Amino acid sequence: MKRKSTLIIGIVLTLSLLSFFVYRNKFLPAEAPVQLEYLAAGQKQTCGMVSTARAGEAVKTSVGNIDKKGRTFFDFSGETVGASPKTFTPAVGNWIIGSDENNTVLVVDGRKWKRGIASAGLADKARALYGERYAEFLDNVTAYAYYPFAVAGNIENFTNGEINVRFKGVAGRIDQGAGILFDLKPNGDYYAIRANPLENNMVLWRYKHGKRSSISWVRNVNTPSRQWHTLKMTVDGNLIKGYVNGKQYIAHSLPTPVSGKVGLWTKADSVVYFDDYQVDAR
Repeated sequence: MKRKSTLIIGIVLTLSLLSFFVYRNKFLPAEAPVQLEYLAAGQKQTCGMVSTARAGEAVKTSVGNIDKKGRTFFDFSGETVGASPKTFTPAVGNWIIGSDENNTVLVVDGRKWKRGIASAGLADKARALYGERYAEFLDNVTAYAYYPFAVAGNIENFTNGEINVRFKGVAGRIDQGAGILFDLKPNGDYYAIRANPLENNMVLWRYKHGKRSSISWVRNVNTPSRQWHTLKMTVDGNLIKGYVNGKQYIAHSLPTPVSGKVGLWTKADSVVYFDDYQVDAR
């Protein structure tokens, strides 16, 4: 009788484990591999699971490339794989230069994200962005802990024009948000327009005084994970339009014209690759 009970318990445990693995593999979003797939072959890691080169240090940005039409673009080809970016200032979150099939990319690694905890060195990075006014920038620090973002170098005041970026969602159980940040003010207020492979939607968000609110929300915007997509926004005064893979999904008029810094935005535990960030100011 005892042997029979033990056998039954063993069968139940085995079936439970098999059910768990089937559910995990079929229904849960993919996790990033243990080894950093975005580091080039042979690249050494400097700290734990993610390189934290110059972590907490105020990283001064340098200007991106400028083409014949006066457009500023960042392809990250001149950056060092495994190091912090020089052409973007990582204000919040873990941002690092990585490699995707011999192509140099900017990576946000949200696997170390923790609810309610801001990134290390946020005060120093805020000071690098806004000098003596950095204290205003830190007023919304609690909100920033949820939303990593990096600021494009030497684009002081984007008001009108077009911003494009390519992105690939790699991992994240909570989110795989890939967005363009714009209208960033010295007090930390900003807008972000983003796509999300986990939700298949596109959203225009507003962040004011540490509070987030959705302005425009469009469903059925298909951006499968582990594939490259294009995200574009255009600004004409206060009229914002958003595009994914060349198709327009959003058109919305803001209460005031756009004026501020720009960059990249994501959320929570997202692991996303970014490349070919282009700003065409008009």
